[in-house]
Amino acid sequence: MTTPVKIIGSYISPYVRKVLVVLHIKGVAYEIDPIIPFMGNERFSKLSPLRRIPVLIDDQVTLADSTVICEYLQDRYPTPALYPDDIAQRARARWLEEFADTRMGDVFIWQLFNQVAINPFVWGQKTDEAALKKTLAEDIPQVLNYLEAELPAEGFLFGELSVADISIAVFFRNAAFARFQVDTARWPRTAGFVKRMHALDCFARLIPFEDRMIRTPIARHREVLIEMQAPLMAESYGTSTPQRGVMRI
Repeated sequence: MTTPVKIIGSYISPYVRKVLVVLHIKGVAYEIDPIIPFMGNERFSKLSPLRRIPVLIDDQVTLADSTVICEYLQDRYPTPALYPDDIAQRARARWLEEFADTRMGDVFIWQLFNQVAINPFVWGQKTDEAALKKTLAEDIPQVLNYLEAELPAEGFLFGELSVADISIAVFFRNAAFARFQVDTARWPRTAGFVKRMHALDCFARLIPFEDRMIRTPIARHREVLIEMQAPLMAESYGTSTPQRGVMRI
């Protein structure tokens, strides 16, 4: 396919990051409309009725869920494979992706990143310090304790890089944006895994865009990305008026 696929969603989103990493690995060209979901217009709502990102649009389909998008990309571009061949391992990879999308999404995005970034800068709300303290003291350690028992000391979860590795690693970029780093003494396997994953080219090539966006006012994201020569879509589904989604998770 010569026409790039279209991706609607911000570089800062872990779910967008997951899809972009998969596109890079599979060598599929894309263009991006770098909106945050709260800034989607009514046309965006028609494409993503839950007002979530990413949205993928290509010559065959429009999809609005990162897991469904990644499965579609695997089916359409089967090499390199990002799901294990073994049935049991493939099921486990899907479980770990689900754990990342739901539990890690709740803890690292809604409870951490939302408190320190989205609430103050999108909605003008103060950080709930009590809730943030609980997240750091209880919820994040619970997630990391689970990951520490699951992740390998070296390499990837299933030998070769998989969607499970990618799905877990994407959330630690947002944790870093919220100034959280994994304690290497307490969770050495997890810390090592995150470092290995973020050093991969498919992650590293996104970091300049992510770092610039997290320091740039939302209204200037597109302008700055043009300066950085990001592969932007010609049209945008963004608006200047924020609107909440219909579901939290």
